[in-house]
Amino acid sequence: MRRQKWIVLFILLVVTSLVACAGDGEEDGAEEKATSDGGDLVVDVASAPVSLDPHAANDGNSLYVMNAMYDTLVAWDTDLNLQPALAESLEQISDTVWEAKIREDVTFHDDTELNAEVVKANLDRVLDPDIGSPLAFLFDMIEEVEVTDEYTVEITTAYPFSALPLHLAHPGGHMISLKSIEADYEAVENGKDPFASVDEHPVGTGYFKFDERSHGEYVTLVKNEDYWGEEAHVDSVTFKVVPEDGTRLAELETGEAQITYPVNANDIEQINSSDGTSVMESDSASLSYIGINTEKEPFDDVRVRQAISMAINKEEIIDGVTDGVALPAIGPLAPTVQGYSDELEPIEFDVEKAKSLLAEAGYEDGFSADILTHDRTTSDLAEVAQAQLSEIGIDLNIEMLETGAYLEVTGNGDTDLYVGSWGTVTLDADYGLYPMFHSENGGDPGNRSFFANDEVDDLLEQARKTTDEDERLDLYKEAQQIIIDEAPIVPVYHSVLLAGLSDEVDGFFQFPSSFPYLRDVTLD
Repeated sequence: MRRQKWIVLFILLVVTSLVACAGDGEEDGAEEKATSDGGDLVVDVASAPVSLDPHAANDGNSLYVMNAMYDTLVAWDTDLNLQPALAESLEQISDTVWEAKIREDVTFHDDTELNAEVVKANLDRVLDPDIGSPLAFLFDMIEEVEVTDEYTVEITTAYPFSALPLHLAHPGGHMISLKSIEADYEAVENGKDPFASVDEHPVGTGYFKFDERSHGEYVTLVKNEDYWGEEAHVDSVTFKVVPEDGTRLAELETGEAQITYPVNANDIEQINSSDGTSVMESDSASLSYIGINTEKEPFDDVRVRQAISMAINKEEIIDGVTDGVALPAIGPLAPTVQGYSDELEPIEFDVEKAKSLLAEAGYEDGFSADILTHDRTTSDLAEVAQAQLSEIGIDLNIEMLETGAYLEVTGNGDTDLYVGSWGTVTLDADYGLYPMFHSENGGDPGNRSFFANDEVDDLLEQARKTTDEDERLDLYKEAQQIIIDEAPIVPVYHSVLLAGLSDEVDGFFQFPSSFPYLRDVTLD
């Protein structure tokens, strides 16, 4: 499907939209807070969050929890329109300068105040090389953040960057309290690791606030009674770590959990046929792919990577792993993302040509390699790929790690192949391509294939700087075609988001990025 027309026009209209909607944001605030229906919500997730510091983690399980605790300057609503949040307005006052007016009625969970100084401290921290945030790429076009009065900041970029509001809406733009930032810097000066202090004592402005955590087992948040906007409807939410799909399914059916995510596609029928449970299906902006470490032999040879891509039958994987509930991927961007093109030429499935390419590269007899996974779905995908690649003489050894260990190993480049996923949170091609394929972002920021191509780097940098939308889309199209041809990844499918819900749950929403939105959830 194609994205709605408002997304195409968004970049041109963002300033008008954000300024015009500022009044609406206030109307949704303290004067019209909803009465809580109460109750304790339990959400089963597959893995524990890597960190609760929004400047430290960019994995789904961390963001699922943090999205309920923190706010950004601007935010997507459930109609996928960008709205004012902690900023009453965000206005581009020149080609490279944006002015943000900060709300004056917001306090953090530690009772400290949000103001312009706090916003500057957050953005400066993300960009601080001594802290080493893996999300710095989101804001590396920012040259300076200046406080112009108590509730106003000016953000100056090195070049015109029209997608800045989209980046500020990313969870990497979550605001933490100044007290937390200062405590973390003090801990670092005393020899502690960056982010550890905030991870243990997370303090945001969100509609839920941190209550307690048992590492590897659960994180519990409680309702923020002093929230600046519309309050949450339930009293608490517990994110319970349940790695086994079957156990999550059982807990949903028995009522021990009211929401479970993710749901394996093969379990949809059982959940929908069970009394009191159902599966919500939502469009995604995600990509599931097989990553190839381009720095390791023999994968530094493009012919080997192309052979792997040619030997992968995507339809067979989709049928076997998602029960047919997914869209075959041509390139790295989903159709929901601005910058997607249906004119790209994919590497077609062709086993005989794949064998020929391997022989040409000197691997006529094939070779052995490791492929890394981290849950049932990625393991299932690897098993199908294992059988397919055996047809061209590649013997895959599948290894499954816990998510945190998987992210560390792939971030360090210590594997041959891996099954990965990427959600284009901003719904814009810059975020779908720059972190994953620009050579500066090798490892944790997103480029776990360690792909380096000067032409792709140049195209992505040009696209960031152009103010002409048609030119920008053409640059992204050209970059995507090179990425497809160079095959640092095998784009397999764009998933449909599957969340298991108890019938007592109402008001649940899931963004295309996969993040759940829990503020409006009620329990019947």
